[in-house]
Amino acid sequence: MKTGYILAGALALGAAAAAYQFTSPGSVDAQTPAAAGAPLAQVKLPETLSANAQIGKNGYDAVCADCHGENADGRKGMGPPLVHKIYEPSHHGDESFQLAVQRGVRAHHWPFGNMPAQQGLTRADVSAIVAYVREMQRANGIN
Repeated sequence: MKTGYILAGALALGAAAAAYQFTSPGSVDAQTPAAAGAPLAQVKLPETLSANAQIGKNGYDAVCADCHGENADGRKGMGPPLVHKIYEPSHHGDESFQLAVQRGVRAHHWPFGNMPAQQGLTRADVSAIVAYVREMQRANGIN
């Protein structure tokens, strides 16, 4: 009997967590079917970008946007949105972005497959890209 209550509670908790994820800022809209390559998250643009973030946007647009979408909003079938609570600084710190670019990433949060290492980016390039992503996140309530 207790096992049934525990299982029901766990399922309810899981459903609540899923509902929170899909209704929080920068979240992926699970209710709207999207065509391949379509944005996965609704992203509000900041009014301005710092000089470093503007440099990072240029690097992001050149290297990252093909998979992670314009404005880091993800692309269906391609790559996840970086303006998402999963990538908030307390869960994926700035160094995790450095390592992802340098080494690639084994798929673990999303069903997009593994991310390959990205060639031709220096640590300074990635730092500027991270500055851009963090400013986009803050504009969407992800701190």
